[in-house]
Amino acid sequence: MLEHKKHNPLIALLGAAALFMSVPSLVAAAPATPAAEAAPAPESAPAAAPADDAAAPAEAGHGDLTVAGMFMMAVPVVKVVMIGLVLMSVLSWIILVVKMIEFSSLNKASNNYLEAFRGARSIADINRVSVSDEFAGNPMADMAAVATEEVQISKSAGLSISGEHRDSTLHRAESSINAVQAGLSKRLSGGLTFLASTGSLGPFIGLFGTVYGIMNSFIGIANTNTTNLAVVAPGIAEALLATGIGLAAAIPAVAMYNIFNTMIAAYGTRSEQFVSELMNTLSRQLDKGA
Repeated sequence: MLEHKKHNPLIALLGAAALFMSVPSLVAAAPATPAAEAAPAPESAPAAAPADDAAAPAEAGHGDLTVAGMFMMAVPVVKVVMIGLVLMSVLSWIILVVKMIEFSSLNKASNNYLEAFRGARSIADINRVSVSDEFAGNPMADMAAVATEEVQISKSAGLSISGEHRDSTLHRAESSINAVQAGLSKRLSGGLTFLASTGSLGPFIGLFGTVYGIMNSFIGIANTNTTNLAVVAPGIAEALLATGIGLAAAIPAVAMYNIFNTMIAAYGTRSEQFVSELMNTLSRQLDKGA
C-alpha cells in the first residue's frame, strides 16, 4: 500500500507535464482555423463586382424602351415601314384639314349664291349673277351659268325657245348641267382614294414590319443561344411598334373617309335639289316668253 502511494505522485507529475506540453499546440491551432475560414472572404468580394458590372451594360443596351428609343433600335426594314406609315398618317391629316376648309367654304358660298339666284327675275339676270366674279368656281353658279348660256345661244340662233323648240332647249340645258355635275363629283372626291388606301393597307404594312422584326429577333435568339426575356422582349416590342403605327394611321383614315363620303353625299343631294329648282325656273321663264 505504501508503494502504491509512492507511484501516484509520479503518475500525476507525468500527466501534468504532458498537459503543459500540449497547450502551445492547442493555442497555435485555435487561431489557425478562423484565419483559414476568414481568408477567402476578401477574395470573394471582388469576384461579385464584375458580375454586377457585366449585368449593367446588358440592361443599359435595352433600357430605352420609349417609342423613339425602340425606333432607333429597330432594324432598317422596320424603320422604313414605320417612316412610311407616319408619312401616310401625316398626309391623311393634311387632307382632313384641306377638305374641311373646302367644304366649309363651299357651303358658305352656295348659301350666298342661292340668295342671289332666287332674287333674279329673268334668265339674263340669272346668267349675270352666275358668271360674276363673286361666285366664280361655285358649282351651283356654274350649273346655272351653262344652262342659261345654252338658252341664250338657242335664242340667238333664231330658235323658238318658247314654242316648238322649248323642250329641246331645256334638254340641252339639262345636259350642260349634268356635265358640270360630273366634274363636281370628281372635284369633291379628291383625296378619298388616298384615305381609302391608307385605311385598308395601313394595318397590313405595319404587320409586315412586325413579322420581319419578330423574325429578326428569333434569329438573334438562335445566334445567342438564350431565351432570357430581357434579351427577347425589346426586339419583339420594336416589331410590334410597327403594327401600332399602322393602326394609328389606318383608323383615322377610315373615319375621315366615311365623314367625307357623308359630306359629299349631302352636297350631292343639295345640288340635285338646286338643279330641280333651276330647271323649274328656266321652264317658267320660257313659258312666259323669255
